[in-house]
Amino acid sequence: MGERNLCNIFLIGFSYSGKSQAGRKVAERLGWDFTDTDDEIVAQAKKPIPEIFAEDGEERFRELESQVLVRVCPKKEMVVATGGGIILAAENRELMKKSGVVVCLQAEPDTIYNRLLIDDEKGESKVVRPLLSGTDPERRIAQLKEFRQPYYSVADWTVHTDSLTLEEVAVEVIRGWNYIRRSCPAADQETACVITTATESYPILVGWDLMSSIGRRMRKAGLAGTVYIISDDQVFPLYGPKVTESLREAGFSVNSFVVPHGEKSKSIEVASRIYDFLVKHRAERGEIILALGGGMVGDLAGFVAATYLRGMPLLQVPTSLMAMVDSSIGGKVAINHPEGKNLIGAFYQPRMVLADTETLTTLTERELTSGWAEVVKHGLIRDADYFQFLEQNVDKLKRLEREAATEAIRRSAAIKAAVVNEDEKETGLRAILNYGHTVAHGLETATGYNRLLHGEAVSVGMMGEAEIAEKLGLLDREAVERQRALLLRFGLPVTCPGVDTDAVLKAIELDKKVQEKAVRWVLLRGIGEAVLGHDVLHDAVRSAIEEVGA
Repeated sequence: MGERNLCNIFLIGFSYSGKSQAGRKVAERLGWDFTDTDDEIVAQAKKPIPEIFAEDGEERFRELESQVLVRVCPKKEMVVATGGGIILAAENRELMKKSGVVVCLQAEPDTIYNRLLIDDEKGESKVVRPLLSGTDPERRIAQLKEFRQPYYSVADWTVHTDSLTLEEVAVEVIRGWNYIRRSCPAADQETACVITTATESYPILVGWDLMSSIGRRMRKAGLAGTVYIISDDQVFPLYGPKVTESLREAGFSVNSFVVPHGEKSKSIEVASRIYDFLVKHRAERGEIILALGGGMVGDLAGFVAATYLRGMPLLQVPTSLMAMVDSSIGGKVAINHPEGKNLIGAFYQPRMVLADTETLTTLTERELTSGWAEVVKHGLIRDADYFQFLEQNVDKLKRLEREAATEAIRRSAAIKAAVVNEDEKETGLRAILNYGHTVAHGLETATGYNRLLHGEAVSVGMMGEAEIAEKLGLLDREAVERQRALLLRFGLPVTCPGVDTDAVLKAIELDKKVQEKAVRWVLLRGIGEAVLGHDVLHDAVRSAIEEVGA
């Protein structure tokens, strides 16, 4: 069959399995276009489907169906709801399989019949299904389903819709699409990955100059009304006007609130000022918070979105490397407390993450370098092949060569998304994303958040935690040195000379990752393999911190 285009989703299945309604919801969640082949046939033939069957016959209807499919398949980022019999033709099955991920929506005959009755009772059944006419439609449904069942095996993924809500069906469709495309390269796709949790699904878009189309993309995602841009005084002058113009061209009203740059703005005092701003503008629950900036802005704006009016739709538009591959993904939002970083927060998923890689060209060298720490971390904890890719492409990545940098960011984002998909609320696996962060947050608190950028602290933290792993016999010296060498090649620090060891230890004890008064350490057993929950003696921790603080 050759290389498949997985940038489309085709929904197949019997009538009343939910293809049209679920398809619209899936398209909205992904920010894609939607089409229904039956609607396209009616538009082309200029008459309803029953008339096509009555006047031209089923054979002519199937011809029109195939013609519509041929027109739709070359497109990208489309959700296509197909007619129940489209799978009967081998060429249709082959074309859909080649042009996208095929998802079958299944329902039992009695479920289909009851949905048909409910539709009729509501007066909403606009089209009489020609093949279901007769004195015993329920029996006819069962017969047709049994006949077509072998053809549904073309599907990559199947969702049984009988007891699911529309939202749940949409989540399962996206989960299937995400699973099927995981092993396929995304070089020609702006949708790098999709977060699919039990309650939410949203795309992570990565590409060059995406900001110019942000308004259109938000419209396709079903968003409308007023957008409140939260940004900082370094980012907003660079990108605020461009984002505002795109939003207004798409019909959004726009208001903006700009905070001072830097970690100190991630506080309850600044959050309170944003609440005052939203109250002043009489912000409503369905209106949108747009976080435009790096990790600090994303955390702060996300926290406000999660808490104001018990939750407003959130859009993350990260402009730093670290935010693109880490903080904007997965729904962790927070503000700081004087006693510790991110102590006040929530899990609150955005509706979309849009990472415009062109913004990286305006970062300072230190900010860009800091971001590579999280990229390296993802290879260390989850993907040895990706770590090797980074080793082989350091120079290209530091120069921000477009192809290499975009691939690195997409793969890094996909690694984090895969972890979040398995563990949204950090009850288990997701904790591996904290590798290096326990020591890093201790360093940041001990130095008053003004000596190290977050990525720099994570780099030093990963070295500290690698030293702990070696002391415990988990990690060999060769792996420790490979980690050190790659961090140094990116220009990242591996020590923090002169730091107060006792202050770091105290901050670690207050860290949000502490559970039942014990630190939940994330350590490496090898490159690409992180392990959770190891008990670490106080002396080993002190020794490691003293080493990186020397």
